[in-house]
Amino acid sequence: MVEFRDIGIVDVKFGKNVSVVRPTNLYGCTIGDDCFIGPFVEIQSNVVIGNRCRVQSHSFICDMVTIGDDCFIAHGVMFVNDLFETGKAARNQPDLWRPTFIGNNISIGSNVTILPVSICDNVTIGAG
Repeated sequence: MVEFRDIGIVDVKFGKNVSVVRPTNLYGCTIGDDCFIGPFVEIQSNVVIGNRCRVQSHSFICDMVTIGDDCFIAHGVMFVNDLFETGKAARNQPDLWRPTFIGNNISIGSNVTILPVSICDNVTIGAG
């Protein structure tokens, strides 16, 4: 038996003047004013994205990520909230997940993986 699950855009709080290029999976998140979300992006529940942010294609933003204002997330950026603290994936154990806080005016280059961290304002993270 095969089970097909369609997500699309569900329970998202959008600010004003937001552009979303489909296909995307956005669910249970908040996206601020004047943002752009590219195609093939997934943004999970409990993510907050500030104003005037741009998330390029093929990026994944997991649960428990907060992104400030005026941020640029390049192509293929992956956020991770599980540090495998028990030696294996925490799967459905959100008490083992850790948050990530991205400050204001941050640029994150293509193909970067962001582990749980706090990043101060005005930072550029190079590609790869």
